[in-house]
Amino acid sequence: MSNKLEKCGICGCIVHRRGHYAEPTIEGRSHATRHHYVAERFFGRSKNRKNTQREGVFKKCPWNQEKQSTVFCYECHEELIHNPVFLPEDIKLFAELVESRNLNEHGKRKGKEKIAGRIQLLHEIIATGLKSLKKE
Repeated sequence: MSNKLEKCGICGCIVHRRGHYAEPTIEGRSHATRHHYVAERFFGRSKNRKNTQREGVFKKCPWNQEKQSTVFCYECHEELIHNPVFLPEDIKLFAELVESRNLNEHGKRKGKEKIAGRIQLLHEIIATGLKSLKKE
């Protein structure tokens, strides 16, 4: 076993794997968790449905990051990344962008091109915002 300390990819805290996962304690909040950059479900895979393949959103990863992952602490992974805050005005603006790029739907179709486009648009928005704030 390696003696190398693992750190959270976002906050930089030292993470561990010795138990107490998700407990409301320092140990629970700092437990290591692995996160795929691009969700496995986007390719039709899921740990919850082992040996089951569903139609994926993407056939090929648009960012060339399929199966790539990193480690976060429980807190950054489960409370920050998995629960983004979208306020009503954010949703309205996003919906307007969706419609302007013809990614809206009046009824679901057989393919998943529209949701794939909305996922890519949301990533574009996040990446643009991060780069803009970094410049400030």
